[in-house]
Amino acid sequence: MQTTSTVLMIEPVNFGFNEQTAKNNFFQQKGDLQSAAIQASALLEFRAMVQLLLKEGVKVIVIQDTEEPFTPDSIFPNNWISFHAGGVAVLYPMFAPNRRQERRVDVMNSVISNGFALNDIIDLSAAENTGKFLEGTGSMVLDRVNHIAYAALSKRTHKKVLNEFCAAFRYKPLVFKALQTVDGQRAPIYHTNVMMSVGEGFAVVCLQSIDDKNERSNVENELLLSKKEIIEISEEQMLNFAGNMLQIENTRGEKLIVMSKTAHQSLDASQLERLQKHGKILSVAIPTIEKHGGGSVRCMLAEVFK
Repeated sequence: MQTTSTVLMIEPVNFGFNEQTAKNNFFQQKGDLQSAAIQASALLEFRAMVQLLLKEGVKVIVIQDTEEPFTPDSIFPNNWISFHAGGVAVLYPMFAPNRRQERRVDVMNSVISNGFALNDIIDLSAAENTGKFLEGTGSMVLDRVNHIAYAALSKRTHKKVLNEFCAAFRYKPLVFKALQTVDGQRAPIYHTNVMMSVGEGFAVVCLQSIDDKNERSNVENELLLSKKEIIEISEEQMLNFAGNMLQIENTRGEKLIVMSKTAHQSLDASQLERLQKHGKILSVAIPTIEKHGGGSVRCMLAEVFK
């Protein structure tokens, strides 16, 4: 099953620009606002997104972050945990030390109390000790039906840990390098899920970011073999978070495609028309979260498969 009607979201209390992640997340921008103003604005955006999802019939498990420890990126829970069918939860190794503190037992307990029957925990987080990272469904874009894990290698995505995940779930790893232009140089994109999204019958992907022609062909061919309609986006659209969307469903089984207003406005009429065949588009304005956090709508949603 590719889509779920249940998502976990973490309400921020100290959201802001994270110096530790900015080392290799080139989507982040510092800006001039004071931290209290950034948090206040992000909170309004977060709550508007929750309300939109609830209105459309999605089950949203909202858990508030804590003041201590200081976790400015807690709004992006899909990086440290994922919940899989059969009651399996996975904990991931995180690049930034202050993001490692996002792993909270009470968050898992809240998801369990909302109907997730936990049978097993696969804890990959010890890889942090040897400088190897895999930041959940940020590092991997999962084709859950065909058991393929698309992964763009970066300092946040290590092949060894990826292979451990794939061995545990019997997924095929499809590894490549995705790059963006930073100060005139090509640099690794920090997370795979900002340059591609895989849905039930489609894939949004910035093939332009895969400079190696063989790797680009491998990704394209795998998507075609998996019978995905490829909706290609440009690097400029990717920088506007057009790759950071997620197909989910509501409790009635109706497909939804969630993205930010920034992403929505960057797409052309043809791309939107093709996407709408695969679900109702929901877009929400989260400019503060995107600017200071360097992540968008997909990053804010940890899917819960029961």
